[in-house]
Amino acid sequence: MEIGIICFTMNGFVLAENIDDYLKKTGHRTAVYTKSRYLRDVEAEPVRDSLKLWTKKMFETKDGLIFIGAAGIAVRAIAPFVENKTYDPAVVVIDEQGKFCISLLSGHLGGANELTELISKKIGAVPVVTTATDVNGRFAVDVFAKKNRLYISNMTLAKEVSARLLNGEKVGFISELPVKGMLPEGLEPDQDLELGIYVGIHYHRQPFEQTLWLIPRSITAGIGCKKGVSSEQIEELFEEVCQINGIFHEAVARAATIELKKEEPGLKEFCQEMGISLITYSAGELLEVEGDFTSSDFVQSVTGVDNVCERSAVKGSDGGAVIQKKMGKNGVTVSFAQEEWSVEFE
Repeated sequence: MEIGIICFTMNGFVLAENIDDYLKKTGHRTAVYTKSRYLRDVEAEPVRDSLKLWTKKMFETKDGLIFIGAAGIAVRAIAPFVENKTYDPAVVVIDEQGKFCISLLSGHLGGANELTELISKKIGAVPVVTTATDVNGRFAVDVFAKKNRLYISNMTLAKEVSARLLNGEKVGFISELPVKGMLPEGLEPDQDLELGIYVGIHYHRQPFEQTLWLIPRSITAGIGCKKGVSSEQIEELFEEVCQINGIFHEAVARAATIELKKEEPGLKEFCQEMGISLITYSAGELLEVEGDFTSSDFVQSVTGVDNVCERSAVKGSDGGAVIQKKMGKNGVTVSFAQEEWSVEFE
């Protein structure tokens, strides 16, 4: 996580330094800021703007914020910028003596609860976590989705799942992917239940009257194209492949192609509009990919490899299985491959 830590007193600064050092060692990227006329000549970045402007900037650029000071200061600072739990940053508040560490905002999806527990163990603070599923020891669908890198199809249904479980009701659970661990209390592999969770990439599979799809971003779209094709041409074929296979757009994590096409404007625009990354490989790297691929003499003469889209899809999915072989239309070819994936209950 990219985390900003702000303090207002010398005691707070000493604690901030300790937390900053620890979080860096655990793989986070952190920076310490001070907002006080009494804190001079310390190794931190002074906040010269108002706290409100600083907080606005942090909300736009950071994954998490840590306020070392009174909870009221943090609440007033973040209040104008709180919008949606799916993308608000994690916010944690710690008193300057390090007695209490409070998960204030985005406890699950943002990771504030996890950050609170991590810091509390380090500094010996009492972790204060108030989310209902945590307090009651119940399964939290948003935490499960985050840890297993699953896209939540419907946040309203996700809340309903939590509400039913907290009320002691049963919720269904079906997965087209391998599952490790035991189902937590309240989840049942029963398709007769009204509400349930389905883990998979296919939208036509709806085992429950109310189905919450949790979608693994496990698909690589291998794309080949002629010079000058538009993003609309690529999108048209991409959409057709998704419809033929009944695959959610959200299941596609990246596009892959040959290095020769890395600056193709239409391809770059398509990836940007879809919100997916574009990875490229040399002809030599693609030739090393093993599998039964649809060969083309023309593609071989232009690129040096007999098939771009299928080989790129497999390469981009770490040797995953091809679930859609090469399809071509209007100067574009598309293939889908799915990487090996499983979900795990702790």
